[in-house]
Amino acid sequence: MGSRIMDYSFLFNNNQGKMKNSFGTIQLSKIGTKSAQNQLKAAGIDTNSKQYKAAISRMMQSGNGMMYTNPQGIKNLMKSYDADGDYISPSGISGMDATNIPISKRHVLIDIPEKNRQEMFDNAKREFLEENGVANGDTTKRSDVFYNYQKGAKKEDRLKGTWTLEQYERQYNQAFYDAVKAADPNWKPGMKIKEGALDGITRESIEKSLTKTMGQYGETFKRGFDMKL
Repeated sequence: MGSRIMDYSFLFNNNQGKMKNSFGTIQLSKIGTKSAQNQLKAAGIDTNSKQYKAAISRMMQSGNGMMYTNPQGIKNLMKSYDADGDYISPSGISGMDATNIPISKRHVLIDIPEKNRQEMFDNAKREFLEENGVANGDTTKRSDVFYNYQKGAKKEDRLKGTWTLEQYERQYNQAFYDAVKAADPNWKPGMKIKEGALDGITRESIEKSLTKTMGQYGETFKRGFDMKL
């Protein structure tokens, strides 16, 4: 969810070892020299910033010391990182890169605002009914729900909160599944859902069956997350 694979080949010309725009080219292996640093500073680049350091680190990983870049290429790449040096996703959200962050640090339960839980519940219920209980990756709007949460959350909470919201989503879908099966024991995902099967299901009724120990977000929900839909 947070990891990324990015292609920075556009920054380099692998055939000639230099960028197509050779103006002000700097060899990566010499990026730390005084002359190169002065050139970058003259171009308005803060070489002490975390943005710059993150961009250069990524360029070093994507290229090699014999390749060349230039100040504009570095500036362009720096736009992909915030002031803390954290990657900014194409949607404009930082703090969602899970690279080098262990699962134990990001698969952690935290509090989710009610408005985001309600939005996830409404979306999950609508899609469950529209698709007759079959997850459809082509038409789902769940990514919009996650985005709406992420843009309002503190950066340090975004990975954990997104995972937590996903666990709520799983619980909602499990409750829908159980309700439809109760209304029609012969129902299977993909079959038409009996009318009114979900009428009595509310977010509050589902969440009453869940428990969290406040302040100890590593605790699991009472019903657990290993559900088989």
